[in-house]
Amino acid sequence: MSTEKSPFTNKVAVVTGGAKGIGRAIGEEFRKAGATVCDIDRLPGCYFTGDLADQKVLEAFAHKVIADYGHVDCLVHNALPLMKGIDACSYEDFNYALRVGVTAPFYLTKLFVPYFAPGASVVNISSSRDRMSQPQTESYTAAKGGISALTHALAVSLAGRVRVNSISPGWIETGDQVWSGPDAAQQPAGRVGNPLDIAHMVLFLCSDKAGFITGENICIDGGMTHQMIYHNDFGWTLETDQGK
Repeated sequence: MSTEKSPFTNKVAVVTGGAKGIGRAIGEEFRKAGATVCDIDRLPGCYFTGDLADQKVLEAFAHKVIADYGHVDCLVHNALPLMKGIDACSYEDFNYALRVGVTAPFYLTKLFVPYFAPGASVVNISSSRDRMSQPQTESYTAAKGGISALTHALAVSLAGRVRVNSISPGWIETGDQVWSGPDAAQQPAGRVGNPLDIAHMVLFLCSDKAGFITGENICIDGGMTHQMIYHNDFGWTLETDQGK
């Protein structure tokens, strides 16, 4: 029987948006690796239930984590911002998306600054939409662009104390749908992603093996953002209703 200690034994990992999808997978992988996981979500079933857009919720959550464990080793900002486009997104909707997607990661990091353990790591979950868009996605895209920029700003401000990196997932299937045919074939990797593709990178970035990586954004999208697409080249065609 192996006596090798798990890499995250005695480590405390905080994960936002931990009830399902990518956040749940991240929490599960941390637990398998020996960490204590403090997750938060609006949905029940996590260590703490609450809305990350609410300042008092953030403060209460941070207070509980420190009261229970005294320190934080890994902080993963994963909670999903609202996605609405310019046609339907109200002033309140847009600001709510930014509060969840940018303000909460900033403020929660700030609350934990005095309690980060030596070698601590922050990982922000951005999106490949931080560099490319579909129509009617402004609130989500702005939030993801914001957290990508926040990453390098925090990395510089917290230099020597905490490493800060971000991951930009592409198409990640978080349910039970199995994608084949063109949906899979269009990805240079030949398939749609899954939550473990992201969770494995989170744990790497939080490990000592990534000790020389900070301020970086890693895009995990099966190669989609590197694929040039032109109408009538290599089988790609644009269908448009313009002129009708």
